[in-house]
Amino acid sequence: MAAFDLRGRARLYWRLVRLHRPIGILLLLWPTLWALLIAADGMPPAYPAFAFILGTVLMRSAGCAINDFADRDFDRHVARTRDRPLTSGQIAPWEAVAVFVGLSLVSLLLVIPFNGLTWALACVAAFLAVSYPFTKRFLAIPQAYLGVAFGFGIPMAFAALRAELPPEAWLLLLANIAWAIAYDTEYAMVDRDDDLKIGIRTSAITFGRLDVAAVMASYAITLALLALVGSRLGFAHWSPYNAGLLVAGGVAVYHFTLIRDRSREGCFRAFNHNNWFGAAVFAGLALQYAAR
Repeated sequence: MAAFDLRGRARLYWRLVRLHRPIGILLLLWPTLWALLIAADGMPPAYPAFAFILGTVLMRSAGCAINDFADRDFDRHVARTRDRPLTSGQIAPWEAVAVFVGLSLVSLLLVIPFNGLTWALACVAAFLAVSYPFTKRFLAIPQAYLGVAFGFGIPMAFAALRAELPPEAWLLLLANIAWAIAYDTEYAMVDRDDDLKIGIRTSAITFGRLDVAAVMASYAITLALLALVGSRLGFAHWSPYNAGLLVAGGVAVYHFTLIRDRSREGCFRAFNHNNWFGAAVFAGLALQYAAR
């Protein structure tokens, strides 16, 4: 009986940290991999690559736990989230906090071999992860804050591999903020009716009927910033990297066809499809360095 209960509890924790829905991990992972490739000039060493990939999985999982703790009184009023383990009463609030603390500590252990700048940025990243869920109570566009939190692996990667934060690190972070506004607005469009009832602030509510235009503008800003990064790195106009950006642009156009009528199903499909936007940019970068 004890073993059965243990397996059941493990399944609840698995759902708490959304390991059954890896799209969130991928949305954190792609920008981190962009930064690792650029910071290492195409060849990131084995341990930094391992540490940042595993750290991304751990911190995204920790973020889900603390997000559900913060939103436990809201989630029961949203059709998509009312069955989550915490808000449905299957686990206690203290368990979600314990999971967040445990995963965050393990993630911080991965930073031990790195320099002091990386450690300092890791502390900032932990603060961003724990504070983001509460920004939905007062920020008009909390998705911008999410973009900082989801993208903080970018400056950390540069700090770990170069012990400095060049302009490219900040341009990549800005690009990630714009991308997060795009994909998380799509996500927020799914829950807009429920969020209006319970008083949560999201970009989908703030943008109102300009939501689709705002999403597409955010994609355009993302691609422009990424193109600027390529220009600063000396990539030619006709290069594998820019080909990857062109493919990512095609993905963004496809998303327009999914969200233009604002259906829940289409917006949710567009959100999940952002994995291919990030993958296209990464593939372009990887081919760019492989061709040298």
